[in-house]
Amino acid sequence: MSLFDVYPLYDVTPIKAQDVWVYDATPTKYLDLYGGHAVISIGHGHPKYIENLTKQLHDIGFYSNAVHNPLQEALGEKLPKQANCPGYQLFMCSSGAEANENALKMASFVTGRKKVVAFHNSFHGRTSAAVAATDNPKIVAPINAQQEVEFLPLGDLDALAAVLAKGDVCAVIVEFIQGVGGLDISTAEFYEGVDKLCKETGTCLIADEVQAGFGRTGKFFAFQEYNVEPELISMAKGMGNGFPVGGILIHPSIKAEYGMLGTTFGGNHLACAAALTVLEVLEEENLMEHALLVSDHFKAKTTEIPQIKNVKGRGLMLGIEFDFDTAALRKKLIYDQHIFTGSAKNKNLIRILPPLTVQNEHIDQFFEALKIELDKL
Repeated sequence: MSLFDVYPLYDVTPIKAQDVWVYDATPTKYLDLYGGHAVISIGHGHPKYIENLTKQLHDIGFYSNAVHNPLQEALGEKLPKQANCPGYQLFMCSSGAEANENALKMASFVTGRKKVVAFHNSFHGRTSAAVAATDNPKIVAPINAQQEVEFLPLGDLDALAAVLAKGDVCAVIVEFIQGVGGLDISTAEFYEGVDKLCKETGTCLIADEVQAGFGRTGKFFAFQEYNVEPELISMAKGMGNGFPVGGILIHPSIKAEYGMLGTTFGGNHLACAAALTVLEVLEEENLMEHALLVSDHFKAKTTEIPQIKNVKGRGLMLGIEFDFDTAALRKKLIYDQHIFTGSAKNKNLIRILPPLTVQNEHIDQFFEALKIELDKL
């Protein structure tokens, strides 16, 4: 085998996809309630997405950041406005890990410090500082472990206050809804307290919106549920609906200097066309409001399944928790019911991260399939 074998693979080979459906060669039709790790935001093969990227490819697909790119400038105007983050400036890259890496680097530049605070069950990426701030020792290599990171319990303001009082922390990085960790959410008091402590100690607050951003939670960013103002906001996944796009929004108090950040592929013409199209469709089709309506329907359906012990998350970033390891159940859902779902660090949880175009009827199909498979256990 010529591929470096780091992924345990399901025996499914998608060759086509449309909206919430994925097809293999047979052709078997699968309901996609995972969106390829929350990446598919406006649905597979959205006609406007195909039209805009095709047109852009015919014009120019790529050139470096050494020249003007009007599409990048348009995105820099539209994104902060639509996200209700006035004054923030955009730096583009190509992935969520790269976004968090640049956010951490920027925080260190701004503060002159190097220590990072992250939280238990966090996941921020697999690159140098991002993986060091990820609470999973199995994926942290010795070269990453040289980063100074302290992990605290999510929700413990006293512990955070004690650490920040030492004056050596450049950034507190937090997912306002934890993704891979298992959809845990703390309280408004905690998140607003984190922001206050950061402001008091000159520490940068990084809102990791890589998975939750771009409308998935019913607000553009998950942190907007609370009265907080991050210095840095990282994003990726749903930003490009499958095209590799990432970025950070940088608070207007932070001043740019040549050479602080850089990227080869970030912000290329195709990436900008993808992100601009996602913004356009989110607005035209009211997908953020739609996410909340479908979420309400989903939560109502969970009351029909007594085996579900807990429902976690918000909008269409959801988890259903059982009192057993769900790995076998998820396999049954894929192979027998033809429905994609997601796993988490919490082995008893099934994650639901569908395209934001998912409808109530698709949620009903999932719960009927779930009842069938649970009755077999």
